[in-house]
Amino acid sequence: MNTSSAPLNTGPNTRDHGGGLDAAIARFGGDRADWIDLSTGINPTSYPLPAIPDRFWQALPDSGDQAALKSAARAFWSIPDTADIAAASGVSALIAALPRLAPAAQVGIAQPTYNEHAASFAAFGWAVQTDTAATNVYVHPNNPDGRLWPLETIRENHKTLTIIDESFCDTTPDQSHIHLASERGFIILKGLGKFWGLAGLRLGFAVAHPETIAQLEQMLGPWAISGPAQHVGATALSDAKWATEMRASLTSDAARLDQIMATAGATNPCGTTLFRTYHVANAQAWFEKLAHNHILSRIFPYSDTMIRLGLPRLTDQWSRLQQVLE
Repeated sequence: MNTSSAPLNTGPNTRDHGGGLDAAIARFGGDRADWIDLSTGINPTSYPLPAIPDRFWQALPDSGDQAALKSAARAFWSIPDTADIAAASGVSALIAALPRLAPAAQVGIAQPTYNEHAASFAAFGWAVQTDTAATNVYVHPNNPDGRLWPLETIRENHKTLTIIDESFCDTTPDQSHIHLASERGFIILKGLGKFWGLAGLRLGFAVAHPETIAQLEQMLGPWAISGPAQHVGATALSDAKWATEMRASLTSDAARLDQIMATAGATNPCGTTLFRTYHVANAQAWFEKLAHNHILSRIFPYSDTMIRLGLPRLTDQWSRLQQVLE
């Protein structure tokens, strides 16, 4: 078993992210059933999957089901009537397409944040900078610190293109900037991977001016998402009651995690109710202590003191985490 201190999921051409349980098993041993994966911000209590009629497996995705999905998205997120919606195979597919909307230039992406946006723009020849530019990206709430970007800041810095990634914003819907989507030059990203706990469904949305959405849909091609994803997405986005109850549950669980980590010596909790980020004396040591006990956490190549944990799901997982930290 290789227990070297090299970080997981890193390398000269690797996009740094959570997950990667197979790599953790190869390094620290055990089977998948032995591990608690707290390395992502994915809700461990996912939306209950509805029954999927056979026709969604047997036929190509239909325009009527696509319209139903977009209608449910428009209602749930209060999307302006003058904005349009593109659905794709996850927010990552949209992030990969966005740099093609304009000729390569400079893009401003404030740090620290997760690096999918920077990697995608760099792959298409854009110069990525931390200062603002004519094109800017805001992760709202930010990952890993949960920072919320004020509307005044976004408007002040807006020039040509502004991308607002709201993948985690369903935890705080009152903070959404979705109303900007009707204005030219603004793109809002939404998805069912994080809050809904359906990362494997691969369903994400871009909301923007109709001309921008037309460009994106040309890039994505026909049948950008599957029929089962259409059906599950429309069902989930029509269930406002589940979303309201889940927000309350996540708030309670995040407070519980903060208490456990504070008792263990972690400080400065921040993030969202889907993930919590803390400062510790030695993040690598914390990571390895947890991993040797088959709990996967998240540390960052740009910080020696930050560690991030998602939420445990089962009672015994909460107990294991507390026992290991004690």
